[in-house]
This record gives sequence, C-alpha cells and structure tokens, in this order.
Amino acid sequence: MANTEWWQRGPIDGVPALLQPVAHILLQVKESVGELVDGLTEAQWNARPAGVAAAAFHVRHITGVVDRLFTYARGDALSEGQFESLRAEGEPLLASDAPRVLELLRARIDAAVAELRTVDESTLGDFRAVGRAKLPSTVIGCLVHGAEHSMRHVGQLSVTTRIARANP
Repeated sequence: MANTEWWQRGPIDGVPALLQPVAHILLQVKESVGELVDGLTEAQWNARPAGVAAAAFHVRHITGVVDRLFTYARGDALSEGQFESLRAEGEPLLASDAPRVLELLRARIDAAVAELRTVDESTLGDFRAVGRAKLPSTVIGCLVHGAEHSMRHVGQLSVTTRIARANP
C-alpha cells in the first residue's frame, strides 16, 4: 500500500479546485481495489460470507456507479447498455474474467478523472435529474455521490475480501 493516500499527494493536474476531492477519492478507489483483490481465487471473488455481496459485485458496482453518476452529471439518461451492466453486477465472476473487470474499473475511473478536467465550475450547482424517478440533484451532487458511493463499496470490499481469504 502507498505511504500516503491520494488526498495527501497534492492536486491532480487540470482538475478544478472544487473537484479535487472527487478526483482524489476516485484515484484512491482505483488503487485500493487493486490492492484488495490482488490474488483472489475464483471462489474468493464470489464468496458471500454471511450473505453479503461478493467481491465481484463490489468491483463491478463501483465501475457502474461511476459510469451512471457521471452520466447523470452530464445531464444524460442511462443507455440500455448501462442498464444491462447494472443487471449483470451480481453475476458470478470467472477467474479468467477478473483482469478484464479490473481493467474496466481502471479505465472508467481514468475516464472520470479526465472528465472532471472538463467540468465548468460555474455549472456545479446546475440541476440534474437522477434515475427514472428524476430525483433532484446537481452536477456536483452527482459527481460527489459517484465518488463517495464508490469508496463506501471499497470499505465493504475490504471486509468481504478479508473474510473470504480467511475462509477458503
């Protein structure tokens, strides 16, 4: 594990000041997930100790959350492909598919950080409708929630992987 967390490594080039915490959280998520799942067996990826969600779910869900919340932040509706991905988040993961799932996560977070560089800070308070119910949020609300919800799942992933490794 790195000696410092992303928020302690200084500003991310090109990301507006108000969005630095979002970038830091996303980069921390990417780094932490890689460390937490390193070396998991197929059984450990899919283990559901005490009925909790599997590591495979958490990694897929983080990717999906970032994708969906950044879509809402742009003011766009979800695509059918995004709904398909959402439905597949809980599917078992084959060990041979783990590298691809991790690459999708890394690529989505890299794309999200790149997208943060393009956000006009004057739009952060703009209204954004979320979900089919069109619940009220803002650009910054969507971006922050995408990051914080992802980190919430890193915490759950941390516990799940620790228990899965202890109970092979």
